[in-house]
Amino acid sequence: MHTGFPTHGVPKHHRMQNIMSGTETCTRPSDSSAASEVSAAAREDLILVMDFGSQTAQLIARRVRDQNVFCQLVRHDLSVARIQELRPRGLILSGGPASVYEPGAPRIDPRILELGIPVLGICYGMQLTCQTLGGRILAAESREFGRSPCRHATDCRLFDGLPDSFVAWMSHGDQVDVLPADFATIAQTDTCPNAAVRHRTRPLYGLQFHPEVTHTEFGALLLRNFVRTICGCRGTWQIASLIEQQRQLIRERVGADRVICGLSGGVDSSVVAAMISGAVGDQLSCIFVDHGMLRKDERRHVEHQFRDHFHTDLHVVDASELFLRELAGVTDPQEKRRIIGRLFIDVFREEARSIPNARFLAQGTLYPDVIESGANPDGPAATIKTHHNVGGLPAELGFELIEPLRDLFKDEGRRMGIELGLPEAMVWRHPFPGPGLAVRCIGEVTRERIQVIREADAILIEELLAAGLYREIQQAFVVLLPVRSVGVMGDSRTYENVAAVRAIRTEDFMTADWFPFAPDVLQRVSSRIINSVRGINRVVYDISSKPPATIEWE
Repeated sequence: MHTGFPTHGVPKHHRMQNIMSGTETCTRPSDSSAASEVSAAAREDLILVMDFGSQTAQLIARRVRDQNVFCQLVRHDLSVARIQELRPRGLILSGGPASVYEPGAPRIDPRILELGIPVLGICYGMQLTCQTLGGRILAAESREFGRSPCRHATDCRLFDGLPDSFVAWMSHGDQVDVLPADFATIAQTDTCPNAAVRHRTRPLYGLQFHPEVTHTEFGALLLRNFVRTICGCRGTWQIASLIEQQRQLIRERVGADRVICGLSGGVDSSVVAAMISGAVGDQLSCIFVDHGMLRKDERRHVEHQFRDHFHTDLHVVDASELFLRELAGVTDPQEKRRIIGRLFIDVFREEARSIPNARFLAQGTLYPDVIESGANPDGPAATIKTHHNVGGLPAELGFELIEPLRDLFKDEGRRMGIELGLPEAMVWRHPFPGPGLAVRCIGEVTRERIQVIREADAILIEELLAAGLYREIQQAFVVLLPVRSVGVMGDSRTYENVAAVRAIRTEDFMTADWFPFAPDVLQRVSSRIINSVRGINRVVYDISSKPPATIEWE
């Protein structure tokens, strides 16, 4: 998430918190109220993913939504009464790191399997289903991690349209050794005799492999068969229809009051601003704080898009002198973030006070933010870490939050941006840290060093666009290192800065791999930076994956 508020040493998707106290910054509607904002069509076609701590639980939900079916991630111990209240068409039990036979391993209420709701257990979820109904789970003689040829029974609706044999992605050390009564094997591998199972008369299914990962062939088709064929979902959940539903909810809630949106130039805050502008028109005011560490021409692009195109009441505050003055001599990355966050709050608060009747603050909270912050009582709070995004506004301002993207994943937010008429260049722009170039300028932050990295970064992006690679890469940037190296330009010796190029591929930003550039692309990037940017005489390429490295350097 990028709401327009700088982050301080924590992932940018975590909830805004008060910088001094760590308490929530602004009031939000109750979670029951927020849940009621899910459209009626979504509630009628709802799939719940019960999370047992799997690293791919969110990915399951995303894959289900690819079928135009609304899906929510919920805690594994959700009560029978709450499930009946939500009325899902199907339940998916995720994988998890525990062994079902261990003391304290997460369980489900056995009555859930008697509701008549179709259930698909994946990995741990399959083992738990089988154990709950009387089966036996043991440590496997041969653990399976990675791709494995899988053969299935052709008479099961779960495998409609799949070839008799396909490659499945395995990641387990336990297996179902003895099936419960009335269960049958419907797929197997050479080392896993019960790779998939089903109940003979009830809609209960289990997969030892992971259909949600792209390494499983036909995994999307398999999930579609469960969601659309077995659960009977119609696939009517559409981003386009969600826009008008959200706009109507915003109009009803805002009434005659005003909404403030903190713009950053990032996709999430831009989508929120465009949506609210379409809902309440000139009752929206956007605040854009230029702290002097933005990408090249970022301020101009934001001003053009929201002042000239959407005709938004845009307040641009140039506070670059203040930020650079306070950062003088600071080299510690956490201290940089703390200073930037504190100043940002002060500047934003002062500008917000000039806007009369401002009752609401709009932010680009995404569904992963809601999950990971434990904001939803139905969510998997027991399996997450507590995070504090300490770049928010002080609670005493009294804003109520409006979060129109809180049910969406990042890619869904991007699709909504396209539907709202935002230019593709803005919608698909790479993420940018709240503190901006300050945390890509390793060491002391000065106006001169920021300008060097800004120009180098712009060259990198230009070359990616020219090579048609920008959309293949999820994040790319230049880092200015606090070291200098000897070089030769013409007949003269130079002693200048080293720049590092970072480019990664990722689906969820939790893990990432470096992008394998063709040598000629790297050569063009390096040559242009060294020849065009005064102060750099050497360019290196970062080939670290996450983990063990992080995406950003600071």
